Amino acid sequence: MRKTLTALAMGVALAAPLAPAPTEAQHLRIALREDPDILDPTLARTYVGRIVFTALCDKLFDINERLEIVPQLATGHRWEDPRTLIITLRDGVRFHDGETMDAAAVVHSLNRHLTLQGSFRRGEISIVTALEVVDPRTVRIRLSAPSAAFLSQLTDRAGMILSPRAADAAGRDFGLRPVCAGPFRFVERVAQSRIVVERFNDYWNRGAIHLERVTFLPIPDNNARIANLQSGAVEFGERMEPDHVEMVARNTRLRVVQVDELGYQGIQYNVNNGPRAQTPFGRNPRVREAFELAIDRAAINQVVYGGAFVPTAQAVPPSNPFHIREFTPEPRNIARARQLLQQAGVALPVRVEMTVPNNQDLRQVGEVIQAMVREAGFDLRINAMEFASALQASQRGEFETFLLGWSGRVDPDGNIWAFVHSRGGQNDGRYSNPEVDRLLDAARTELDPERRRALYAQMWEISLRQDRHRMYLWHRKNIFIHTARLTGYVPVPDGMIRFAGMRLD
Repeated sequence: MRKTLTALAMGVALAAPLAPAPTEAQHLRIALREDPDILDPTLARTYVGRIVFTALCDKLFDINERLEIVPQLATGHRWEDPRTLIITLRDGVRFHDGETMDAAAVVHSLNRHLTLQGSFRRGEISIVTALEVVDPRTVRIRLSAPSAAFLSQLTDRAGMILSPRAADAAGRDFGLRPVCAGPFRFVERVAQSRIVVERFNDYWNRGAIHLERVTFLPIPDNNARIANLQSGAVEFGERMEPDHVEMVARNTRLRVVQVDELGYQGIQYNVNNGPRAQTPFGRNPRVREAFELAIDRAAINQVVYGGAFVPTAQAVPPSNPFHIREFTPEPRNIARARQLLQQAGVALPVRVEMTVPNNQDLRQVGEVIQAMVREAGFDLRINAMEFASALQASQRGEFETFLLGWSGRVDPDGNIWAFVHSRGGQNDGRYSNPEVDRLLDAARTELDPERRRALYAQMWEISLRQDRHRMYLWHRKNIFIHTARLTGYVPVPDGMIRFAGMRLD
């Protein structure tokens, strides 16, 4: 209850519980932690957007609760040689506009991900050199090198297939009314209010879809989100807080599901993206090292989350075979931090701004960090922003530091390359080191797990210990709370809500 009481004491205004909609037996209302950004798989970045896409846009492949890659729009795959992937496609699949999903549509979507200006998928599948239609149900994908990571990229937005007719007609406005081949079709979106989808009756697996309608409701305030669940105004809440587990423990109308996530919470630094990088913090790794040594990850985790999460110094969790056990968080050392600032020759206090998503627990994390780094000689200013707006600002370089999480992927490349490589589509701080790029590219194509793990270990030593380009804080738990009337929900560590089999009793 700690954060709830803190928020009330600070005068945080709570949103009133939403008025229940007219009774619809199979209408599921989901409380999202933020409002998604654009609903275009090629251009989107947000975690909550991925949740909406699970309703709208099927992928070539998916992952199951055991983190196995399984076919979705595909029926299977085989490697013709180490650089050539053959994918066979499901028959009888239609897009929401009635068009047929076939090999030509797959090639069209992958080409769009590779070539559309501003695509965040380009870096994920940049290893593709050619796409070929073998026949209506078969696609051949040629790669520039063998890849340990490529198939896993097709289990997320890079593997989402869009209606070519709709994509060509809408261009960059596709996200205003997305047309894919998922179990639900788009109905409406009201920014900061709701996204509504309804059952697509021509869905290829329609027998597994029992919900008639799903409404996604962005409710950033933690207290408002739990209040809406307790009142029955929503039936499902994603990424709830550890405090909420205790709050609903004796509520027989609600169920709690917890699963370790694949990603992390961290702090991104602007080291080379525009004028906001031209500060002592952005220019000098010693200043960034001092900042990190002033922070106690375990203490923040205890204060804000009751010790529920796992402190970390890297992008992949301990459950991942590519987690480097020897690469652990450095202990807090205020004396060393002050010494580093003195060696850097900077005037004290060193002023730094931190962009923080405008939700309750992350604002509190920012405030604890603010107090910690003050002891070392930093004046940390907090800039709380709506999450999608903060992402857009960071892309433009309008930040100095950004308290930012990543939901994670099965393969470590999905947690690292796009954020660390100089050509990475989500490297908003514009960090660049040729040796780090070389190691990341080599890790992408290295098929031996031990050699690949060693490449990541070398990369972390340079990018995090030498260059200090960002800071990883902890690995979270995905906590979901839903009505006891909901059956058929299968939790998966990526945190997505897969609707097959779900129904409201």
